[in-house]
Formats: sequence, structure tokens, C-alpha cells
Amino acid sequence: DRLHLHTVKEHSHLPFVDFPENYPRYVSRRMLVDYFDAYAKKFDIQPHFGEEVASIQPGEEGWEVHTRSAKTFKAPHVVIATGLNRVPNRPGYKGEEHFKGQVLHSREYKNPRPFSGQKALVVGFGNTGAEIALDLCENGIPTCLAVRGPVNVVPRDFLGNPTQKTAFTLAKLPTWLGDWIGARVQRLAFGDLTPYGLASSDMPPARQLRETGKTPVIDIGTVDQIKAGKIKVKPGIECFTETGVRFEDGTEERFDTVILATGYRALLEDFLPFTDGLFDQYGIPKEVVGTGKYKGLYFLGFDNYKPGGGLGVIRQDSEVVVRAIVGG
Repeated sequence: DRLHLHTVKEHSHLPFVDFPENYPRYVSRRMLVDYFDAYAKKFDIQPHFGEEVASIQPGEEGWEVHTRSAKTFKAPHVVIATGLNRVPNRPGYKGEEHFKGQVLHSREYKNPRPFSGQKALVVGFGNTGAEIALDLCENGIPTCLAVRGPVNVVPRDFLGNPTQKTAFTLAKLPTWLGDWIGARVQRLAFGDLTPYGLASSDMPPARQLRETGKTPVIDIGTVDQIKAGKIKVKPGIECFTETGVRFEDGTEERFDTVILATGYRALLEDFLPFTDGLFDQYGIPKEVVGTGKYKGLYFLGFDNYKPGGGLGVIRQDSEVVVRAIVGG
């Protein structure tokens, strides 16, 4: 419920319609929903809600989209915009079935109210895990954060400027120089986080994004709470116990709730009949515009290698898709 975009509004709007001028720099969840509703109304976009795609198959008219309610849609062009966050990733831990508390994925988290009076463990230190841990902590819920490996953290704003805009500037420099400056900014903002249980990544933030598609944690206050000892950082999970978790360093703690902020998977293979040659090593479609046997398919919302944020990249890639469709 507390969600705000981590990217600035001028780089996060959809094609042709800016966010209203009275919206803040970082748009809230409610404002974003209102914007999407107004956008759909303006362009007479009428989604078919409650329809789940079962398969996409080659057909006489290009492609056939079959739904689980036995409907079929035929079109020469199909835009697959399910994105990287389609299916929750639940790792599955030894002993999890014996845990007497509750285990939920971050997708199920709305606000801290259901966890009042409990002790919570958040697993994963990406942007979702960092913000859920902060939300719980700020509402008086004892919170631990399980962090398995090295991390990259950047401030949302540095010296009054959005880090996103700084990233755009650094991207124009030679990569070695941009990476060096980015690493210095990171160090100036947070110092050495190792004493707090957060090992630093060998990759500077921009290089990590560029080479692996993994977004650094954009901090909005979690690091301060960690430094203050209000959020305790623990290593990765070894196994669950009946009352809590044993960590990889051998320590055990009791928890009432474990929230898995362990990401998502695209899993396009669930409904595409063939995926050979489609993905890179990280499971992301290599191209926006399908070629060869994928001609007529377009993949929108899967590029995670750019500093523009998800909505900004979608806006850019949508133009690529439209040009390809119009140009034949």
C-alpha cells in the first residue's frame, strides 16, 4: 500500500501522456492506478479481465492465442507484455513444511497490519525486500532481513538529485569512468556496509545492471534502519525449524512470519510452444521484435539492462514494437 515509484515521474509515464503536473516526483501507488485508469479511458483500451492465456500457437492468420476459458484470439501480431514478474519464485527450503508460522511470498504483502505483535523475517535484499523490511520496521514490528550474498545499494536521491538522472548522465561517459564515479557515489552515500552484514558486490551498480540485468537496491531508508540496529541482517537460510529459521552461520531465531522477497520468473515457456534461442542466459528474451519462427511476436517489458526503470523502458520499447508492426 505504501508503494511509490523509485523512478522520477518524467521518465516513468506511458507514451503520449505525461503524469499530471501536481503529481510528486515519485508517484504513489494510488496515483499510478488513477493514471492507468485515465490512460485506458483516453485511448479506449478495453482489457479482457479474467482471461488467462493457455498457449500461443502459429496459425493461418499469424498467431492463435488460446485461453483457459476456451476462447481463441487470432492476429498477425501478438505483443507479449507479461514481463519479468509473472510468476512468484519460491525457492523451497529444507524443513519449511514443519514451520508452524506462516510463509508467504512478497506478492501477497499489502501492509504491515496483519503482522502486528509478530516477529518477521524478510528473505531477499532486492528492492521489494528492502521496502517491506522498512515498512514492517517503521510500524513497530521486529524485523530481520536474510541476505544471502553481496549487494549493490544506491540512494534514491544524492545531494538533492535523483540517482536515476545521475545514472543517465553516467551512461553517456566511457563505461570505466561511469562505473568508477558510480562506485564513489555509492561509497559516499553509505560508507562501508560490511560491518552491518551487507557484503559489497565486486561489480559497480551500473555494470551490474548492464551485464546481468539485476537492478541495485534503491534505498529509501532501509540502510539507516539497519545501521541503527532496528533491522537485523542475517545470512542466507540453511533450513526452517518448527519455530523459526536456522541460518547459514549456524544461528537460530524464532519467527512468526517469513516473507519471501525472492523475486519472480517470466516463464514464457508456460504458454509458448517453443523457446529455443529466445532467451539470454538470464531467461530474458533477447529481442523486442521476434524474428524467424517468432516473427509476429513482440516482447515488451523484459529489458532489464537499462537505467531508465521499468516504465521508461516499456515506453521506449513500445515505439520499437509499433514501428515494426506498421513497417510490416
